[in-house]
Amino acid sequence: MSDLTPLAIAQRLVEKARAAGADEADAMAIRSTDSEATVRLQEVEKVIEASSRGVGLRVIVGGRQALVSTSDLGETALDESVAKAMALAELAEPDEHAGLPDPADQMRTAAELQLYDESIEAISGKERIARAMACEQAALAVDDRITNSDGATFATRLAEVALADSNGFAGSYVGSSVSLAVEVMAEEEDGRLKNDYWQTSERQLHRLADAESVGREAAARALRQLGASKRATIRVPVVWEPRLAAGFAGVVARACSGEAFFRRSTFLAELQGEAVASSLVTIVDDSTLSGRLGSRPFDGEGIGSRRNVLFQEGVFEGFLFDTYNARRTGKSSTGSATRSVTSLPQVGNGNLTLEAGERDPASIIGEVEDGLYLTTLMGFGINFTTGDFSRGAAGLWIRNGELAEPVTEINVSGNMREMLSSIDAVGSDVEWFGGAAAPTIRMSELTVSGT
Repeated sequence: MSDLTPLAIAQRLVEKARAAGADEADAMAIRSTDSEATVRLQEVEKVIEASSRGVGLRVIVGGRQALVSTSDLGETALDESVAKAMALAELAEPDEHAGLPDPADQMRTAAELQLYDESIEAISGKERIARAMACEQAALAVDDRITNSDGATFATRLAEVALADSNGFAGSYVGSSVSLAVEVMAEEEDGRLKNDYWQTSERQLHRLADAESVGREAAARALRQLGASKRATIRVPVVWEPRLAAGFAGVVARACSGEAFFRRSTFLAELQGEAVASSLVTIVDDSTLSGRLGSRPFDGEGIGSRRNVLFQEGVFEGFLFDTYNARRTGKSSTGSATRSVTSLPQVGNGNLTLEAGERDPASIIGEVEDGLYLTTLMGFGINFTTGDFSRGAAGLWIRNGELAEPVTEINVSGNMREMLSSIDAVGSDVEWFGGAAAPTIRMSELTVSGT
């Protein structure tokens, strides 16, 4: 049994569950190989190559559902998993909304999304080490004040994902990913260290940023923290670098969850169809983009991936749903179910994009006489129900339209609805960060306070 493909294993497990009396069942199986090399101060610190296989089974009996998972794919272990799932289902409370999606909603023809790059499979252990070495060396060579490193890691992943259910759905796809990250420390005159990192991750090797540029960026980010000071509380314009703008879009997407809509735990609950954000703001979740990390031919329930517009020129278009939350709210799935072998389907997003504007990022900064260029956010001070936002931050002060001294130990706070509506400039410089992309954006006024 363990020699079977992930799809064959998933199908076999569903057959066993149905034979055991399950009204409905689905199974996700994954086979993966993860390889990485980590170096620190130009010495090899860690080399890992690990393969794994696992399968998760969901059964529904009389509206009662249960989930089990196993990495043992032998016949006996699969039989035991089915028996355990059926026993757990007997203990669960009935839920009228639990169950598989309508078969008519499931994928019939898979799109070709270029999720696998064979050249990643060909990367040797020596090459992984060499790329990590080159990245760290480039960072260390930038400036004598870069005195230490937390290491550089080059990693690859090759995976096959399969899903089968008692509707008759059966699908699988293979995917690859590659990443490179480094963290270094810059030394203050008094010996204190300021650390920062940079990383790049892609599905395809040719899209990965080169090792030297990643190292230099990490060093530059650490160096520009030297001499950072606090700021007194003030309300000023805040310019968000693309990486943090992508992160902000991700926070907004969490407020667009169908589960949050059902629970009324999102500030967007009653705002569908209204102009919530600036007309400059369009946010799209699209799992069909060729070669992107958030792409997939079908979601965690077999529903074909699609493009979902969350905000169109400031208007909030709607929520993301999996089947369960769609049923609870009288809506339809948006193909947004995510899952693993150890979890039930839940609402998630694929490739999230805050779309580009027309502004040159330098001009966005140049118009600010006194304000903050935001480069770091930390902590988690977000109330999705009210929209209140407050997080620790650091960055560079903008003085007379130019980046000036670094600032640290500050908070940036506002309300997410007001923040969205206050976006008065969107750059043309969209950058990708894994499965998210965004340009430079500017909010006309936020509270910046010392901590």
